[in-house]
Amino acid sequence: MIKILANDGIHPDGKLLLEEAGFEVDTNKVPQEKLAEVLPGYDVIIVRSATKVRQDLIDACPNLKIIARGGVGLDNVDHEYARNKGIHVCNTPNASSRAVAELVFTHAFNLARLINQANRQMATGDFDKLKKLCSDGIQLRGRTLGVIGFGRIGQEAARMGIGLGMNILATDLVVTEANIEIKVFNSPDLSLSVKVETSSWDEVLRNSDFITLHVPGGKTALIGAAEFAKMKDGVILINTARGGTIDEDALLEALASGKVGGAGLDVFVGEPTPRKEILEHPRISVSPHVGGSTKEAQSAIGMELAEQIIEKLG
Repeated sequence: MIKILANDGIHPDGKLLLEEAGFEVDTNKVPQEKLAEVLPGYDVIIVRSATKVRQDLIDACPNLKIIARGGVGLDNVDHEYARNKGIHVCNTPNASSRAVAELVFTHAFNLARLINQANRQMATGDFDKLKKLCSDGIQLRGRTLGVIGFGRIGQEAARMGIGLGMNILATDLVVTEANIEIKVFNSPDLSLSVKVETSSWDEVLRNSDFITLHVPGGKTALIGAAEFAKMKDGVILINTARGGTIDEDALLEALASGKVGGAGLDVFVGEPTPRKEILEHPRISVSPHVGGSTKEAQSAIGMELAEQIIEKLG
């Protein structure tokens, strides 16, 4: 029998599908330091972002056939090495796009209408003073949304922005254009297509009122002091991609100077313990790395993982 370790969990819908296919699914969490002892007894490991599957762990598991990552990125998996060893590596690039994009706009509305600050102070603050503060909020319609990384999630964010009446500026190293399909009431008979051509990096930085990041993490920050200097005064920056994509020291300086009007962060340097200055800043809206963690997205991720595993081993 095929044995699967869902070390970071799997939605019951996906677990049931795997079990109906005759696979044994274990959802008991194994600490990272114990995985090399336990994982050799399994054929498949399912992870999210918490568990790391590096070369040394792969070498310790000669029976491993599949590494399945629930989510978009593979930065916590040495995927090229695994594939070279004949291990199938898969992820779920489609399942959580809508959820992540909706979180982008959760933060965008929160910051645009100054709800983040009001929520922190309503219980103990001056009601009339807060009412005046929140009256300085802005609307998104007519503003320009800069999308850095124009893959599935970036295009989903653009789709929502278009629906809100925003202008879209996107940049990507590979994608040069995309046709954004917008269905009205999810009806195939009521839809429109908007062609978005990508722009230069500098154009997006200089001309966007809101900027959302949808890129993989790297060893160095993509947005630092030089990039902030090019942006509009009062720009709102949102990161639901990877911690470290934004230089947090430079972000705090840009917030202090007024260059950045607000930041929405779902990912941080040093997770799961982000720095205190970030968490307590009145103009930073924070969430605990839950971009793809809606009920609908988790079900879709579980089902997509199960289908890929069954297709490969069933």
